[in-house]
Amino acid sequence: MTPKEIALSAVRALDGKKGKEIAAIEIADLTTLADYFVIASGTSNTQINALCDAVEKELKEQGETPLRREGHREGTWVLLDYGSVAVHVFSQEAREFYDLERLWRDGKKLDLSGVLTAD
Repeated sequence: MTPKEIALSAVRALDGKKGKEIAAIEIADLTTLADYFVIASGTSNTQINALCDAVEKELKEQGETPLRREGHREGTWVLLDYGSVAVHVFSQEAREFYDLERLWRDGKKLDLSGVLTAD
């Protein structure tokens, strides 16, 4: 899978589990950390873990496994590292605090209108 396909599959999995404020940012031209950041919010620690589990399941079915899964600050921020794609799932408070969209605002935000389901 290409990095963009991995990112979009992660977006679909997050959307399928009702992730909030899902965003994908292409950062390949800005850093060697990853090609894409996928960012979403969950409403509770339980939902954050369910969102991450859904991403892992979806991508595993497509032959992709994370290099690592790291929790931060007691489940308020979980990172799934797929090498070229980093999936960040936050509580709303942690997302506002770390504000990755602002930090990576020079990246190209992907148009997800054809990927996300309407609420």
